[in-house]
Amino acid sequence: MTKSSSTIGSLSQGIKILDVVAQSDVPVKFTELQQKTGISKSNLYKYLNTLTQLDLLYRDRQGSYSLGYKLLEYGNAAMRNHDMINKLSPYFKEISNITQMSTSLSVWLNDCPVITNIWNTNYGINIGAQIGTKLPLMSSAGKVFAAYANSREVAQWIKQEQEKIPNFSTEQFQKELEEIRRSHVAFAKEPLVNHVSSFGVPILNYQNEIIAAVAVIGFTENIPTDPQDETIQKVIDICKEMSRIYGYRE
Repeated sequence: MTKSSSTIGSLSQGIKILDVVAQSDVPVKFTELQQKTGISKSNLYKYLNTLTQLDLLYRDRQGSYSLGYKLLEYGNAAMRNHDMINKLSPYFKEISNITQMSTSLSVWLNDCPVITNIWNTNYGINIGAQIGTKLPLMSSAGKVFAAYANSREVAQWIKQEQEKIPNFSTEQFQKELEEIRRSHVAFAKEPLVNHVSSFGVPILNYQNEIIAAVAVIGFTENIPTDPQDETIQKVIDICKEMSRIYGYRE
């Protein structure tokens, strides 16, 4: 990157770090970042601390760096034609038309589920979340990820989330996850906002692994609580259609 009197050198250095991380298929260690950027150790520490605090980078327990969730928010703002969104947008519009409620899409990013898109049908409701929001375990989408994901990362996230909840019953929660896997739907009184509830449904791939979670969010009195409810069954069927795009078979 060439220097110019009309550019800010420190910003260029920060972008250079992000470029190195973005081009790697695995988290990047400090020493590798220093080798590839040529930035001194003391300055590199400062850049990394700043980028991590801004959620532009994520530092894992081994001290390696990957892109942070904030970049996903920026990417969605700049590129409304994200591949997954392109494929799935017509289905989300159908869900919104059927339910007349807000709908969110969440994916696993770094160490927790994160909202990547929101379709607002009920403009009068504050769902307590926005793009980039990290979801707690007891949200409906959080429960969906807990029920279907089987990685060590998810297990660690579940453990950390459980420790935040007073009088948490592991046995009862495991029974709830079994029911979610059986019925393909999770229910929650949203922990982010009072009087708001939701139900969540997975989008699965050809290995029956979760790739995203759909949540339908509305006032508690408007959210069905029976898995056999006609509206819920319609949403489940639509999500199964989306799953088939990724090779899912029942």
